[in-house]
Amino acid sequence: MRLRWTFGARDDLVAIAEYIAQDNVTAARRWIARLRTQARRATRFPQSGRVVPEFGREDLREFIFHGYRILYLLRGDEAFVLTVFESHRQVRLTETDLEMTPE
Repeated sequence: MRLRWTFGARDDLVAIAEYIAQDNVTAARRWIARLRTQARRATRFPQSGRVVPEFGREDLREFIFHGYRILYLLRGDEAFVLTVFESHRQVRLTETDLEMTPE
């Protein structure tokens, strides 16, 4: 299975990194690397993430890692990371976002 990042998910990582880098650039780099490592789990064990409760779709799953949610969509032999965000925030995806072919 191949892991792909949508533009939105990449933007999420940049925003997270910029926020953390305000205090510590090295910590920001390490944290982003850890989030990416967690997302790569989808390539080895695509069904291991839980179904996203807000949507209840088998093809939309997530990993929760130290207060962050990594949402990914399964399509064929690919997993698309759609968004990464702090778990206290609401999901910013709509059903329309999920029907579009990820970038």
